[in-house]
Amino acid sequence: MSVETELPPAWKHPQVGPVDRSLEAALRQTVDGKAKPPGSLGRIEVLAVQLGLISHPAQPRIDRATLVVFAGDHGLNEDGVSRYPSAITAAMVQLFLSGRASANAFAKACGADIRVVDAGVAADLEPHPQLIQAKVRRGTANAAREPAMSPEQARQALAAGADIAIDILAGGTDVLCIGEMGIGNTASSALIMHRLTGVPLDHCIGEGAGHDIAGLARKRAVLQRAAARTPVADAFGVLVEFGGLEIAMMAGAIIGAASKRRPVVVDGFIATAAALVAIRLCPAARDYCIFAHRSAEQGHRLLLEALQAEPLLDLGLRLGEGTGALLAVPLLRAAARLVTDVANLADILPAGS
Repeated sequence: MSVETELPPAWKHPQVGPVDRSLEAALRQTVDGKAKPPGSLGRIEVLAVQLGLISHPAQPRIDRATLVVFAGDHGLNEDGVSRYPSAITAAMVQLFLSGRASANAFAKACGADIRVVDAGVAADLEPHPQLIQAKVRRGTANAAREPAMSPEQARQALAAGADIAIDILAGGTDVLCIGEMGIGNTASSALIMHRLTGVPLDHCIGEGAGHDIAGLARKRAVLQRAAARTPVADAFGVLVEFGGLEIAMMAGAIIGAASKRRPVVVDGFIATAAALVAIRLCPAARDYCIFAHRSAEQGHRLLLEALQAEPLLDLGLRLGEGTGALLAVPLLRAAARLVTDVANLADILPAGS
């Protein structure tokens, strides 16, 4: 499974500086020197080092978190890749805005803000204080028959995602959580994963929102037709041919947050597919990605392996919406507090110890 890097062929992304890996040993020593046995907090210590690398020279701080849910529809759903109609996307956006979706409940539980982005919903949405209007078009075209979007639309979506992330971070957010809503977007993500990692397509396709056996067979057949339509294999080209507008905006948002040296918590399968696109377009963005959980969706484990990513949680989630990213936020807060609030072991040992 290859994760080779490439130059972005058609989008000039914000400049992203990689973290300074020469600081890693010193940060590890700082964490080891806290009032606890070295390594006793396991993955939290690894996370604390990553947050320290991202925030350097400042101390890590994860006080304010914002979940951004990017929403868009998919032309692939015309051929039945989901058990649900595309109208559910707009209905779910309204549910987010009413504060009654799972993501809203989890955001409250984890002390996070939430914003919703209309990246490409196939409906007109009324203005709302929590809704960011960034619609590129009313859903993508059917990628089984033609490119999902034009190169210009892909550039527009990537740039909008970066701008949205940068604007939200400028408002005082310390960490950005990336989530999505889009009926049919596991199909788009499976195609992106297949083409950018080389994993066989059948291994990338899962149940999505809950297909039965016949529905899953139909989904496979549609995606096989889509994959056979073009051999494109570069990240931008794959996004144009198979991507979703919400996936493109998530990729742009990841790069935008990385350009401001802020951590990005990546949710499940679809968000990780967006992260793969972002990292292929801007390899330095990888340093700023924190992968929240391992989804129950088939293919996510292999996609995480392709990115050499070890997620924080494994709870059998497959909802999306950024719910898994939100559940990881308290772990980030704990890791940051380990660095800033825990006494050094040397300070509490008796003199001469």
